[in-house]
Amino acid sequence: MSATTITSNRPRDVQVTEIGKNTIILRSRTWERLKFEVEYSRQRGTTANSYLIQADKKALIDPPGESFTEIYLQQLAQHLDFTTLDYIVLGHVNPNRRATLEVLLAQAPQVTLICSRPTANTLKTAFPNWESRIQAVRFNDTLDLGQGHELSFITVPTPRWPDGLCTYDPATKILYTDKFFGAHICEDTLFDEDWKALDAERRYYFDCLHAPQAKQVEVALDKLTALGAKFYAPAHGPIVRYSLSRFTFDYRQWSQEQKSQELSVALLYASAYGNTAILANGIAQGLIENGVNVESINCELADPAEITRIVEACDGFIIGSPTLGGHAPTQIQTALGIVLSTAAKTKLAGVFGSYGWSGEAVDVIESKLKDANYRLGFETIRVRFSPTPEILQQCQQAGAAFAQTLKKTKKLRTPRQAVTEAKIDRTEQAVGRIIGSLCVVTTRDGENHKGILTSWVSQATFNPPGIMIAIAQEQNADLMRHPGDKFVLNILKEGRNIRRYFSRHSALGDNPFANLSTRTALNGSLILNEALAYLECTVQNQIECGDRLLIYAVVDKGEVLENDGVTAIEHRKSGSYF
Repeated sequence: MSATTITSNRPRDVQVTEIGKNTIILRSRTWERLKFEVEYSRQRGTTANSYLIQADKKALIDPPGESFTEIYLQQLAQHLDFTTLDYIVLGHVNPNRRATLEVLLAQAPQVTLICSRPTANTLKTAFPNWESRIQAVRFNDTLDLGQGHELSFITVPTPRWPDGLCTYDPATKILYTDKFFGAHICEDTLFDEDWKALDAERRYYFDCLHAPQAKQVEVALDKLTALGAKFYAPAHGPIVRYSLSRFTFDYRQWSQEQKSQELSVALLYASAYGNTAILANGIAQGLIENGVNVESINCELADPAEITRIVEACDGFIIGSPTLGGHAPTQIQTALGIVLSTAAKTKLAGVFGSYGWSGEAVDVIESKLKDANYRLGFETIRVRFSPTPEILQQCQQAGAAFAQTLKKTKKLRTPRQAVTEAKIDRTEQAVGRIIGSLCVVTTRDGENHKGILTSWVSQATFNPPGIMIAIAQEQNADLMRHPGDKFVLNILKEGRNIRRYFSRHSALGDNPFANLSTRTALNGSLILNEALAYLECTVQNQIECGDRLLIYAVVDKGEVLENDGVTAIEHRKSGSYF
């Protein structure tokens, strides 16, 4: 199904389908944006996938959060007698999922909860009366449901999900991957037949959820790929069947790309109720989208040696903390002590946090860093209770501003340069040092507007004013290669996060303009109102050169939209890829 057929006014529902021997999927679907967090900002809905295996014993995997509790349990009751359910397997747990568990366990008091040890500890603390019903499993533990369904468990802890657990069923060769290999997109299609159309959603999901924890993702991949699965059954989006090898390769490549960025920021945080973690994710996204590697550290789980190593190696650090009883958690106090004793005073710093009443922890961290002569890369972010969409946008902008300040003021360290030289051909490395203005080229195909991200633009002539742009065939080339074709060059502003809505390739059916303020130029293409400037252009000539078309166009009209802005630029590590 293409994006154009998604119907935003469709009610929430639960799609039930058999996907293997004794196995069904229950997809709780919402066709609109479910939450305001960064990962949902594409606003293409999502699915909360749950799975039921009914062999000699019955196991339910990953019931959804409270947004779907009522409709999910109604549909589940049509396929399962709750009194016969033996196990509930949890890939991770959060307050939303706990709400559904409470209702489910009230109707199935005989159930045993299967989960990782961190989840078990969380549940026992929140629900001490459940303790006898909780069974913690370790890596490679198994659970025999009969008829060949001998489930094996793979612990995959990450900073964001320290309790991560995947489940493999050899009877169906289905690997239940929870937060790995998913996408926030809602459609009727169950499998990934048209997997190329999912590329943008998959990459966006990875960047939001996994890029800040790329190191841990690679460790998890090593564990998961050894199983020989034929299907990936994630918590969100379609089941991965046709692109399993490619998707696995993409995860490795994306992780490597993230880790190989020239600048790195340590993002240290703890989160009592999840609010500080949401802020951390927003800041991380702003950093990532501006070409900075993020090493996310959940201080509640990291040991001092790991924190010391990362803080010493980073180019900048950002500390986030809740306030508990008027203080920062002990783990944050420890991390702050490590920072003050080991981090060079030339490193850029940042502070953020959430609180219920007083918020002293954020003020203490900020004052100690300032007293130690650290320079802050953005104004300290203080949030009372749950963050709003506006606060989340502020976090992304703060991350972007932090990244741009690093790029302007930080000289790359010699060890990091040595790694670059070892991994990349020196000629490609030199070519990669050519930088260009980051722009969005908008074109029009009948009633459909399209846009691509590019930095391969330069001024070509003075009289008449003209530009040259290099584009690939898949970048709407047919709409720009003929004399007389029209387009708009939107020149982006530094620190304003527009690029996340666009890819370098044109994807049929995508509408990246849905979340942006636009107006129509005289030539029919769209102007991005949040751009720094724009040029309305008419194609004059084109020539094929290597794997690109060189387009020469004259500028018909242009305008600077913000006089005090700075042009966004793109830094590349290599001249052989973006």
